[in-house]
Amino acid sequence: MAEYLTPHPKYQSLKITQMLVMLSVFLSMGQVSAEVITREEAQTGLSIWEWREAGVSMQLVQRLPDQTRAFFQGRGFTGEAADIIGRACVFQTIFRNDGTEPITYDMDEWYLFFKGRDLPVQTRERWEKRWQVEGVSQAAMIAFRWSLLPTRQRFEPGDYNWGMTSFGLLPGETFDLTLSVTLNGNPVTGVIPGIVCAVDQPVK
Repeated sequence: MAEYLTPHPKYQSLKITQMLVMLSVFLSMGQVSAEVITREEAQTGLSIWEWREAGVSMQLVQRLPDQTRAFFQGRGFTGEAADIIGRACVFQTIFRNDGTEPITYDMDEWYLFFKGRDLPVQTRERWEKRWQVEGVSQAAMIAFRWSLLPTRQRFEPGDYNWGMTSFGLLPGETFDLTLSVTLNGNPVTGVIPGIVCAVDQPVK
C-alpha cells in the first residue's frame, strides 16, 4: 500500500493527542462547538469515534480485517485482493445531518496525520485505479464502489448515509483525521484524534 500513500500536498501538519476534544470554529453566523467522543461497542468490543457539530455527526466504527476480507470475497474478489482491502484500515462510517441546514463534504479535502505526514483518504477513485492495475473484474469493482461511502455528497436536514471508509494504513496503526464540511455555505473543519485501525482478532 505504501506507493498509494503519498503525502497530501494541500494541508499543513496537525497533531492533537486528546481523546475527547472540544473544537471552536468561527463562522459568519457565530461560534459553534464540535465534539469528538470515543466509546466501545458493548457486544463486540470494537471502538467507535464520533464527531458532532451543529446537528451533524459522523461515526467511524472499527471493522476487523477478517470481516472485511469475508465481505469482499463474497462479492467476487480473490482471497489475495480481499486481503489487500482487509489490511487497509477499513471502518464502517455513518454520516447524518440531524441539523437544520444543508451540508456537503468532499473526502479529497480530508487527510490523515500519520507519523509526521499528511496522507489522503483512500477514496473510491483511488481504489479503482489500483484495481485496474490488479486486474479485478468489473463486477467486483462495481460491488466495491457501492460498498464505500461516496467521496462527495450533499445532505439535506434529516438525510443520512453509511458505507465503508478506507484509510490505507496497516492493522494496529494510529492516526488523526482532519475532515472538512460545508455547512449552509460555511466551511467547517474538525479533527478526530487517535483513531486506531482494528487488528486481526475474534469479536468479543
